[in-house]
Amino acid sequence: MSAQPAGVGASSSTDTYLPEHGNGGYRTEHYDVELDYRLGTGRLAGRARITAVATQPLTRFTLDLGPFRINRVLIDGRAAARFTHRGHKLNIWPTRPIAAGAEFMVEVRYVGTPVPIPSHWGELGWEQLTDGALVAAQPIGAPSWLPCNDHPTDKASYRITVTAPSAYRVVANGRLVSSRVGASTTTWLYESSEPMASYLATVQIGRYELGEVIDGSVPIRAAVPPALVSSFGHDFGRQAQMMAVFERCFGPYPFAEYAVVVVDEELEIPVEAQGLSIFGANHIDGVRGAENLVAHELAHQWFGNSLTVADWRHIWLNEGLANYAEWLWSEASGSESAEAHAARAWRKVAALPQDLVLADPGVARMFDDRVYLRGALAMHALRRTLGDTVFFAFLADWTTTHRHGTVTTAQFTALAERHAGRTLGELFTPWLHAPALPQLPTPGAR
Repeated sequence: MSAQPAGVGASSSTDTYLPEHGNGGYRTEHYDVELDYRLGTGRLAGRARITAVATQPLTRFTLDLGPFRINRVLIDGRAAARFTHRGHKLNIWPTRPIAAGAEFMVEVRYVGTPVPIPSHWGELGWEQLTDGALVAAQPIGAPSWLPCNDHPTDKASYRITVTAPSAYRVVANGRLVSSRVGASTTTWLYESSEPMASYLATVQIGRYELGEVIDGSVPIRAAVPPALVSSFGHDFGRQAQMMAVFERCFGPYPFAEYAVVVVDEELEIPVEAQGLSIFGANHIDGVRGAENLVAHELAHQWFGNSLTVADWRHIWLNEGLANYAEWLWSEASGSESAEAHAARAWRKVAALPQDLVLADPGVARMFDDRVYLRGALAMHALRRTLGDTVFFAFLADWTTTHRHGTVTTAQFTALAERHAGRTLGELFTPWLHAPALPQLPTPGAR
């Protein structure tokens, strides 16, 4: 970035793990993204209109965006004074300074072939499939397909419009508002009114059959390759019951509906997005062999999507709680108890190196298996300490208090202590802030 007078230009991200992603000086309120995707060539043409509010006086600000050709940048309908695009940062100078507290809209028109963002965890973002496309953006892949303020604390509403060949179906976050058929293409419009972090925004394009299940409090949509529809109906057939169990454990489902996409290729792991989850064809086997993953991804709608970490070092609040949800579903569905899962997980983690601090695992180990398993074990330790009545009341309060917001480990422990009626340092210090794996407490221990 070029030099700037202090206090009047864009500030960098404050994330302790991924400071190169995210931008200071403003907060976003709404994204209106229009995409035209050509599957044969992989060409993506986009127009993004981003409504934001300046948090300080701005003579310049930045957006995160991959290597597209920028055709035009407007601010409140007028051409920007100038812009530069280097190293996944789009630098924009308005024609006049933007005052602190002022709302403004920046429009970016761009075109190119989306390129995934390289990371510690492989290439992330927009990926062209053999016959379609998917977006798997966690944690830094969003700039591969849209200009954004790519930080989990900056949550906004979204309107996503995608034009694709009519032989394909498009699924994105939120409610399907319309699908308009043209001569050879169909334009799909989705709206998501609940605030969403950029890494949770997604677009899925494929030759899918679209269906819907309304068997409970929340509509559940599905987009599945025709050859997998029958097996999908069995393997994902208990989602409504799973939703009911999680609503009892975690409080009301935080969005208007839920969707599942199964891509016609193998995926190493399912993909988390807000209001929907993406699975590979390999996650369907006709015997519910991946039902723990179905539970895990559904639980992320509470832990990760509604409640989003304020900094990536708190990632255990997403993955540990979603992993514990697998055990809760197993218990509720008549399979193994959470106690049995915890005992096996404890033995597994005890056999691994004792060098990971759960509440600050380090950027390279954000998605280490120990974050998942030890996070779930910490939840089970808390459940044993509080007892079921207090524990589940705490979880419901946690999801309600911070609904559609951002969270930290300190907020989690403070609320748990409020429900316990006492300090819990003797529990949380070894589980969250020390590398050695503690023993699980005796149930009801004080």
